[in-house]
Amino acid sequence: MREKILISACLLGQPVRYNGKAKTLHHALLDQWQTEGRVVSVCPELKGGFSVPRLPAEIGAAQTGEAVLAGDAKVVALDGEDVTALFIKGAQIALDVAKANHCRFALLIDGSPSCGSAFIYDGSFGNQKHVGNGVTAALLRQNGIEVFADHQIELLQKRLLS
Repeated sequence: MREKILISACLLGQPVRYNGKAKTLHHALLDQWQTEGRVVSVCPELKGGFSVPRLPAEIGAAQTGEAVLAGDAKVVALDGEDVTALFIKGAQIALDVAKANHCRFALLIDGSPSCGSAFIYDGSFGNQKHVGNGVTAALLRQNGIEVFADHQIELLQKRLLS
């Protein structure tokens, strides 16, 4: 049986992002994986209880998902509301979905306070990026699931073949 891959729902064309849009990834490998029945779709933010659309949120003070999970940082919406609990809940549900489907790999949208794995935004809402994981990416990695950003799809394919 071929390995299943946890994939951000927005990459699959689902309009689940904060602004009500998708961020569809058009790639032959993704098409192949869908045809093979290997794709497991998840949106941690919707699973956590957010609606669409919603205010954008960022991890504050240039912190990371690891700091959020450790209780040392918060995820804050544009209006200042602390939405940390919803992000942690969504991350836990995404992990549960990955485990239930025996996913050892995830392909997540970069930049998101949930799914970012190469970069996230710094909490200033000024379009400033920094290296780091979102809450879901951090939790998946802490539990042995290899996380790849959307722009690393070829690297994921190499891992699947190794």
